[in-house]
Amino acid sequence: MAPDLLDEVFPPAVRMRLEDVADLQLPYGVSAFGTPEVDAALAASEVLLTGWGCPPIDEKVLGRAPRLRAVIHAAGTVKPFLSPEVYERGIAVSSAAAANAVPVAEFTLAAVILGAKRAFPLASLYRQRRTGRTDDDLRSHHWLGTNGLTVGVIGASRIGRRVIELLRVLDVRVLLHDPYLTTAEAELLGAEPVDLDSLMARSDAVTVHAPDTEETRGLLDARRLGLMRPGALFINTSRGRLVDTEALTRELVSGRIDAVLDVTDPEPLPAGHPLWGLPNVFLTPHLAGAQGNEIGRLGALAVDELDRFARGLPLNHPVLADELERIA
Repeated sequence: MAPDLLDEVFPPAVRMRLEDVADLQLPYGVSAFGTPEVDAALAASEVLLTGWGCPPIDEKVLGRAPRLRAVIHAAGTVKPFLSPEVYERGIAVSSAAAANAVPVAEFTLAAVILGAKRAFPLASLYRQRRTGRTDDDLRSHHWLGTNGLTVGVIGASRIGRRVIELLRVLDVRVLLHDPYLTTAEAELLGAEPVDLDSLMARSDAVTVHAPDTEETRGLLDARRLGLMRPGALFINTSRGRLVDTEALTRELVSGRIDAVLDVTDPEPLPAGHPLWGLPNVFLTPHLAGAQGNEIGRLGALAVDELDRFARGLPLNHPVLADELERIA
């Protein structure tokens, strides 16, 4: 992983535990393969502990790592750097995506609460006028508050499931769309399984937690966005490419719906894009995932996995080859 991330991913207490569990071949971290020192470390290593900035682990690298038995990733997705040969060699793979899901789900819950309260457009109006609110300010919105709200969750990913769990603190009904989930599985999560069109049409707030795959790109097009109720809230902390940006922009410029967008397509939006200036749009710079002190959760999970692997126990967070096509 990128060496400058080591102290954030492994804060002192986590680093001490890591050093108790493992014999670190390269304790200062590396962000490239191919030097004599790194080749010697690869030859001796049974586990690669990876993170953001990891170079490709391909057939050439694997050829230098004859003892390698596991890749434990102290970050989210492994897809950008992991080659199929890793699985072909029977190497176990684990990811800390579950730890990264925690702050994203917390961000989403906050977005639901603040968005339902119309905090963003009303705060914009407050700053502009610098006078107290009026009853007309409140009546201009279709609804205010979370009581009795219907929240639609797109994707029963790690984040989607965590969001559903956190939503239990509110008096809301949860709809869930995920084509890979059975009705019984959805109901066990405490959600009503529905098709995507029904979710878009019935929800007061829609939050996106599906992965960015060929199947999901452009999933939320003009027709589906048009199904949303007037005054509905749209939240995207997943990937901008899942949404037709032009169609979403038209809906938001019209004022028909509100949005909290942590991701866009493109990212960032061009300087002159209309979404920058809309009072009913709250834009954030892709910060819902682990930041600051949240990053240490990723290292702690990775060390937990490393400890389990060292003791011959099953990994708690495996990434299986047949899952790669449909996960983030």
